Amino acid sequence: MNTPQELLYSKEHEWVRTIGNKVVVGITDYAQNSLGDLVFVELPQVGSQVTAGSFFAVVESVKAASDCYSPVTGKVVAANEALLEAPELINQDPYGQGWIMEVELLDGKLPDDLMTAEQYVKMIAEEGQ
Repeated sequence: MNTPQELLYSKEHEWVRTIGNKVVVGITDYAQNSLGDLVFVELPQVGSQVTAGSFFAVVESVKAASDCYSPVTGKVVAANEALLEAPELINQDPYGQGWIMEVELLDGKLPDDLMTAEQYVKMIAEEGQ
């Protein structure tokens, strides 16, 4: 399982990359691997508001559909429209070309409940027991 150290993670298996007052969000390698081959992605609308813990997207595989929950609060400033034609980018490169949305943080702060890579890996190990 690939878990980049420079990212932060949510308990719902989303990752966050900070870029100034904005963040890029996607689903983790663990999540995409659990879902299997993705065949459809419903993206958030650019300009919409997202709230930490609330629904923002759907990823659908041949096995299941899964809701994605925003790890941050703010305004969606970009959505990865390449995923509409090629949802498999999430499987191939979850932390790069498979990003889902970019959000301008509401107050410039990240939620306190985001985890480091080490904490996220530990959470997954505990869930598996």
